Amino acid sequence: MTDAPLPDNRPTERVPSAWSRAWDSDLGYAFRHSPVAMVSAIAAVTLILAAIFAPLIAPTNPFDPASLDLMNGFTPPMQPNAFTSESFLMGTDDQGRDVFSTILFGMRISLFVGFAAVLFAMVLGIILGLISGYFGGWTETIIMRAADVQLTFPSILVAMLIFGIAKGVTPVEYRDQMAIWVLILAIGLSDWVQFARVVRGATLVEKSKDYVAAARLIGRRPFSIMIRHILPNVLSPVLVIATISLALAIIAEATLSFLGVGAPPTQPSLGTLIRIGQGFLFSGEWWILFFPACTLLILALSVNLLGDWLRDALNPRLK
Repeated sequence: MTDAPLPDNRPTERVPSAWSRAWDSDLGYAFRHSPVAMVSAIAAVTLILAAIFAPLIAPTNPFDPASLDLMNGFTPPMQPNAFTSESFLMGTDDQGRDVFSTILFGMRISLFVGFAAVLFAMVLGIILGLISGYFGGWTETIIMRAADVQLTFPSILVAMLIFGIAKGVTPVEYRDQMAIWVLILAIGLSDWVQFARVVRGATLVEKSKDYVAAARLIGRRPFSIMIRHILPNVLSPVLVIATISLALAIIAEATLSFLGVGAPPTQPSLGTLIRIGQGFLFSGEWWILFFPACTLLILALSVNLLGDWLRDALNPRLK
């Protein structure tokens, strides 16, 4: 007769979740001990979520003509209108649109253009940087000389040139519909250079390492080596540049829209709202300009500060 095995009363080890591992990592530790990073992250996430859920948060749809009342025009913030007795958190503009609602919907355009332009610039820059760094020779010379030439011009001028050319070749009846996509193309083509230069430099370092030589010996093709082996090892600086470039792309979109060559009036972004408010600044309606400008400032500053923190946190020389 065999004895029954005794029950194992030892407590089972709990496997930490992915969120717990990320929070306890070196990057999570650096984030917890950086008040600037935490405040910037809270501000950026709050504004991004507010833009995403704008149809649910905004009191009115500012771009629905049926919901507008011209009698509400030029209502100061938190004060009742003299004709309709309605009050608005941030006041109204000349058309009676709630400024708070226009900011939420305008921020959606600015963020969409910023994220899409950075994604386009990042993909283009990574591809060209990998090709130039891995193959070298005349391929590297052509790509890098083109990048050097583009760096001699301010990015906003390059974006304006590309926007003007693309808008000129677009049929007139489709210009307002394609304006946002043309804006993304213009900003993306003006910002790919930094991604390409950083990826090229990192690729030159990585391709001389043993794991790349081993991949060549087993018959891996060059593009497979670049995508599967080199690319994961060069993404850290790319993420830092992407975060900082997001703030610059949002500012570039606002600048182009402020100059009247960006988002169309039917789809106003923060830059368009600032341009509209600038016309009423000296007539006393300061809130039409002040609140969109403050929103743009907080959004760009928080994203930029996050990029600066991420650059320092991922820099091994500072550890």
